[in-house]
Amino acid sequence: MTQQALPVRDARLGKPLGVSGDEGVRATLRRGGAGRSGRSVSGVALLLPDGAPDGTGRPSPLSALAVRPLAGRLARAGRAEGLTAHVVRYRRRGWNGDAADPARDAAWAVAEVVRRYGDVPVCLVGAGMGARAALHAAGHPAVGAVLGLAPWFPEPGADGGSPEAADDAGPDGAETPGDGPARRAADPVKQLIGRHVLLVHGTNDGRTDPELSYRYAERAKKINRDTCRFEVHSDGHALLQHRSEVHALAVDFLLGALFAHDFARPVQDAMAAPPPLGLRMPLAAGFGKSLRR
Repeated sequence: MTQQALPVRDARLGKPLGVSGDEGVRATLRRGGAGRSGRSVSGVALLLPDGAPDGTGRPSPLSALAVRPLAGRLARAGRAEGLTAHVVRYRRRGWNGDAADPARDAAWAVAEVVRRYGDVPVCLVGAGMGARAALHAAGHPAVGAVLGLAPWFPEPGADGGSPEAADDAGPDGAETPGDGPARRAADPVKQLIGRHVLLVHGTNDGRTDPELSYRYAERAKKINRDTCRFEVHSDGHALLQHRSEVHALAVDFLLGALFAHDFARPVQDAMAAPPPLGLRMPLAAGFGKSLRR
């Protein structure tokens, strides 16, 4: 008997967390409110899970579960500002070369947020492959900020491009006249202009190369001064060893980028410092303990 492939699902948004989710409803009721109409959504965080370089099957649910704690942390921290968070569910598990499936799903998710909630600012928060998808989808007018955790970039010469080819490309990261396919830049940066951008990478990441995320941040900084990158000393790909500090940094960045809160001093310093200082900023142990959010 021949096996039939499962049909490909459309991309979708997970259940909302925050003012429009069940937790927000319960909080409103505890305050004597009237339910979902008690608060309107004034900002959205879209969480983009990790994945694989290739794969057309359905994504593992574990990838979505891995970013849910951060989604909940952001939603709780931003509830007073009207923040809602969604985890994006991809159609396929892999990036899949030029198809860039998760980037397309991220772009769809931003458009869906605008359809549901109207003209609200969006922060794209990605992990691993999801961080690369977030950076690719940042060109939508609703996107005000991008946070990439342990972003995955292909090794030089893989996936249709290389950092060197990208550096030689036009200002939008596109192919320059006369370039062949081998010189096509895989990861443009022009779409990041006007956005706040934060990359975070563990120095002991064995799955995604921290040096490649530094090179990308270096290119982005040339055209967008509101770009910074933090290094988490001795931490790995999942950033579990210093998870509380990473989550505190994410909260500080999101509230500052979407709702004009003052950034913590280390974030301000990283934004203001030229490369390499502002792109190799160490994330201090205990970051966030003195921040009252």
